[in-house]
Order: sequence, then C-alpha cells, then structure tokens
Amino acid sequence: MTYLTKLSAAALSELLVSKQVSAVEATRAHLDHITAVDTDLHAFLHVAGDAALDAAAKIDARRAAGEVLNPLAGVPIAIKDVLATQDMPTTAGSKILEGWVPPYDATVVARLRAAGLIPLGKTNMDEFAMGSSTEHSAYGVTRNPWDRDRIPGGSGGGSAAAVASFQAPLALGSDTGGSIRQPAAVTGSVGVKPTYGGVSRYGAIALASSLDQVGPVSRTVYDAALLHDVIGGHDPLDSTSLTDSWPSMAAAAQAGLTDGALKGVRVGVIKELAGDGFQAGVTQRFTETLALLVAAGAEITEVSAPNFEYAVAAYYLILPAEASSNLARFDSVRFGIRVNPASGSLTSEHVMSATREAGFGDEVKRRIILGTYALSAGYYDAYYGSAQKVRTLIQRDFAAAFSQVDVLVSPSAPTTAFKFGEKLADPMAMYINDVTTIPANLAGIPGMSIPIGLAPEDGLPVGLQIMAPAKADARLYTVGAAIEQLLEARWGRTMLSQAPALTPTEMFASKEGAV
Repeated sequence: MTYLTKLSAAALSELLVSKQVSAVEATRAHLDHITAVDTDLHAFLHVAGDAALDAAAKIDARRAAGEVLNPLAGVPIAIKDVLATQDMPTTAGSKILEGWVPPYDATVVARLRAAGLIPLGKTNMDEFAMGSSTEHSAYGVTRNPWDRDRIPGGSGGGSAAAVASFQAPLALGSDTGGSIRQPAAVTGSVGVKPTYGGVSRYGAIALASSLDQVGPVSRTVYDAALLHDVIGGHDPLDSTSLTDSWPSMAAAAQAGLTDGALKGVRVGVIKELAGDGFQAGVTQRFTETLALLVAAGAEITEVSAPNFEYAVAAYYLILPAEASSNLARFDSVRFGIRVNPASGSLTSEHVMSATREAGFGDEVKRRIILGTYALSAGYYDAYYGSAQKVRTLIQRDFAAAFSQVDVLVSPSAPTTAFKFGEKLADPMAMYINDVTTIPANLAGIPGMSIPIGLAPEDGLPVGLQIMAPAKADARLYTVGAAIEQLLEARWGRTMLSQAPALTPTEMFASKEGAV
C-alpha cells in the first residue's frame, strides 16, 4: 500500500469513495511511511498512531453503512502544533507548553473531524510561530526533504515537510508573515493564506492577532481548494470571522483547468518585490513563468507599490507588540510548566520570571522585549503607531494595484532553502527572508504559493506567489490551477515527483533530471 502515500488527496478520495481502498489502509500506509522516514526529517512532534486508525475505522463503517460523506472523508491530514487538539499535545513548539493537552479543538480541527479527515499528528514549528526556518523549535529542527542540510521554511516547516515527503497528503498551517507560503516555496508544495477572517482562528495559539491566518498546505492547488472548502466560513466563536458567503474553492480550481482560463487575465508584477537580494535561479524561474502566462493569453503589467519598502520594518514592530501582549498569558499559573526560582522565593513575580526564562527560547524573548518596548509609554506613537500608519499605506498600494490588474505575482521567497545555521547569528537576515510575503498579511489579502521549478544553481524548489484582493480567494485557485497545469504539461510530471527518494535505502538520492 505504499503507493497510497504518493497520491494526491483528490486521487485518494476517489479510491476511498469507490471503496477500492479503505480509510484504515490509507491511514496505515501513511503511518508506516512516517515511521520509515520521519526519524531523519522530524516533521512530526506527535503521531496519533492507534487513534488515527480508530478514527479511520469509524469512517469505513459509516461509508459501508451507506452514509453520504464529505469527499475528503478518510483522507489523512497533518496539523500544525499551533492548533488546539483535545486528544493530542499542543505545544506551539515551546517548552513552556510541553505536554499540554487542550480541553477543546480549534474550530478548523473540529471541522476536519466533522468532515471525516483523519488527523495523523501534530507538526513541528518555530516556537510560537516566530521564525522563518523551523530552527527555533524547542524540540529540534525539521529537515527539508530535498536536502537534509537545509531548512524547510518556517514557521510551518513541519507541515510543509510532511506534505513534501509524502507523509501526509494534506496539512494545516498558520501564516502570520508568510509561514504557510514560504515553507511551501522551499519544499515544492502548495500553500495558501486565506483572506483575513475567512478561516476561523479560534483555537489557534495567537502570535499577532491582526496578522495570523490558518490555511491549507498540499501538493496540488485542487487539493488545497478541497481543504479550504472544509475549514473556511464564518465562526461565531471568532470575533474577527467574516460573515460573507464563500464560493466553492474546489469549483474555482476546476475552472482553472479549462481551456483559455488565463486568456485576458491581467497579471501585475510588483516592481518592489524583485531585484537586489533575489537569487538568480529564483528570478530565472519567475521570468520563465511570466513568459508561460503570456503565451497562455495573460496580460502582464508592471505595477509599483512604493510603500512595500517599509513593510518588513512595520511588520517587525506590529508583530512583536501584539506577541508581547498575547504571550503575557504564559505566566506559570494558567498554562504550561511552572518553574520555581533557585532563590527559593515563591512570589508570583519570581515564579513567573523563572518559568518564562526556562520556558521561552531566545527568539521569543527577543520579540517580547522588542514588542514591550514598542508599546511602552513615550514610544507607542513613535513605533507601533507609526507602523500602523505604514500598514494603511501598504493597503492603499494594494488597492491601487488591484484597480489595474486581477492578480499580483512575485517570487514566494527571495532565495531557495538556505542551510541550517546560515542566518541564525543575524536575525535581520532571517527577517528579510519574508520580504515578499509580509505585505499580504499587513493588508489582510489572500496569497498562494505554487512551485514553478528548481533553481539551476542548487536544484532546489522555487515558488510563485499569487495575490488577489480581499475575499477574492477563489480567483487565486483559478489562476493557480491554470498555472500549475501549464507547468506540469511542460515538465511532463509534477514537481514533487522530482524530489529525492525517501525510502530508507535510497533516502536523498541525487537530483538528476531537475527542471
């Protein structure tokens, strides 16, 4: 049954619906593959094991009884450890929450279970989603399936690595400044950040509440659309949840597979998201993809977004400020571990200090300090207030751009996956890696990353970012599916079919035949 792990979620769904394969067989195949390869990759922090098989057996029983189920019922899925799960630990990659099992499910997890998807386990991440490389997890790094010496992106490197290494056909991630799209780009997978408020954040451990968004990770655009349809929609438990009615994202993706889907589509290339600092191979694949769009009938226009120059600076004031507020709840009383100070003093102040010192990693402490400073008396207007003004200017840049074009495109990341340790000593170098993805979070618009080939100089995946106006998520799926189809027709295969072998005896073989 090992072939089941190589199938897309849609293809696996067809076998399940037709009863050619049982949910138990599909789940066991993925659990066996996790056992075979995840010792090296460390995509998972917790594997559901027997609980996953029990859930799969219930789906098989319901299907055998003739119950009409969601098309994805019985399909396995991995869940980023930032999302609350009442039957598995939820640590957000931090020691301060080690062993914590929530008393409830996040709304998106509850919706997965209701639709019959099978949670395989929880995936590794940068602590409290702070990072671009998954090197800041308290539980060790996750390795990129394309090259174990390189990062899988962050903060959701575990989810992207699990999907790219065929340990799960689908995964959930969260995206605060690119934490779904950037890992997707460097692992050759598909990642989507929905419109802010389009998918519930209830039960997602908050980093920056005005920026965080939960979304799908998959191997195809259509698979992402199927998952988006399951998790999206209004949630009364989330005060920021939009009440809009949403079209089917799966239908939108299917529309992208029709002839002429890109004809007349106005595509804007953002002038400020290119040039210096972008790897040559990334630029080459991006330029080639634009040429492919022109050949398919799309209209390419360069647009300017002058305030994007300040996006990274504004983001790294807004995010730490909101993070310092959100993480104040981890006080040794309400959640997680409790550490008594060496001095023996058990005052609440000393216990809190000792607990936070032991429980938080360096990056979390750095951002708490930055955020507390930005919010302090005398500095609020100069820093946090000014950053919010820049945010408004960036939103206006997007509005002006979308008055000219239907979608905007850029590379998903300025480089391919970098090596472990390469940027750890220089936090600013790590922060700048999010330069292309941050603007969409500041504006609350949807964004998608799809693979567009391998960089010639290192044979590693390159991603294309597609952005649409707020609430126009369906447009992403139509355009994304159309581009994906064009690229795969040119290659004669999928991106991940080119990835190094992950069997125990052939793990990480050479990358011959890369496109």
